Amino acid sequence: MAEIKIRPLADRVLVEPAPAEEKTASGIIIPDTAKEKPQRGSVVAVGTGKKDEPMTVKVGDSVLYGKYAGTEITVDGKEYLIMRESDIFAIL
Repeated sequence: MAEIKIRPLADRVLVEPAPAEEKTASGIIIPDTAKEKPQRGSVVAVGTGKKDEPMTVKVGDSVLYGKYAGTEITVDGKEYLIMRESDIFAIL
């Protein structure tokens, strides 16, 4: 993995979303217009946390987050989400 040039501030986390499902369990191919936004991904960068609130997640963690969590950004042609740690529901 290439080094990310973004350093999140405070309690923010940079997440690389998992790819959207291409097929259903029964093998039906899902068109782009019907694909669900992924709600899981990998943490690629973390901020330093807030005073008296250290960060819980670390780089490399697989996480679950809300469907509309974070802000989409593109870095070097790759899509990421930047969100507050509180937008993350669980570490897998």
